[in-house]
Amino acid sequence: MLELAILGLLKERPMHGYELRKELSAKLGSFWQVSFGSLYPTLKRLAKRGAVEVLFDDRSTARRRKIYRITQRGEQDFLDLIEDRAATTWEEEKFPLRLAFFRYLTPQVRIRLLERRKAYLHDKLADLKASLDEAPGHVDSYTMSLLQHGIDATAADIAWLDDLIAAERRQLTGAEDDAVSPETEQPDEDPAPAKSPSPRRVDGATARTRP
Repeated sequence: MLELAILGLLKERPMHGYELRKELSAKLGSFWQVSFGSLYPTLKRLAKRGAVEVLFDDRSTARRRKIYRITQRGEQDFLDLIEDRAATTWEEEKFPLRLAFFRYLTPQVRIRLLERRKAYLHDKLADLKASLDEAPGHVDSYTMSLLQHGIDATAADIAWLDDLIAAERRQLTGAEDDAVSPETEQPDEDPAPAKSPSPRRVDGATARTRP
């Protein structure tokens, strides 16, 4: 998951390792536990694979610092990681990380990933309800309350995903309409009306020129 986070941040701009660490904490730390101890080993692995390239900051007055920039290979790796179909990638703590980089995906891909997450939550909701129904009579009220809280929270997450999916579909439909709608044609201008013969004066009297 750290690879996805690094590549996603480098899509914004090239960064020093220290900048990456700050951005990881500031942008992703509130919903994902960042492992700073593995940051530089992961950067080294990405560089070796060709997903990032290492530049050097010549503006630094001290020793030259490394700057990391995503490559074309890294762009593809980013898409592969964010669309990973392995079941373990859709655990609760990993979905928010992917959602943080949804802006880089097409509406079609976002809808597909949101639908997959929704299916996962529906399965989880069914399991929670089954656990609540099958709970033995001696289970204490706190355990029962915890199960009910899980049901309510999961149902709320499904409703939230429904809203996101609906918004994506509206955006996609609007984009498709814009693509197929012909441009409004401007009506041809009416030809200028024929001018009446201009009057002329002859001996102080007004006369008209014959056509």
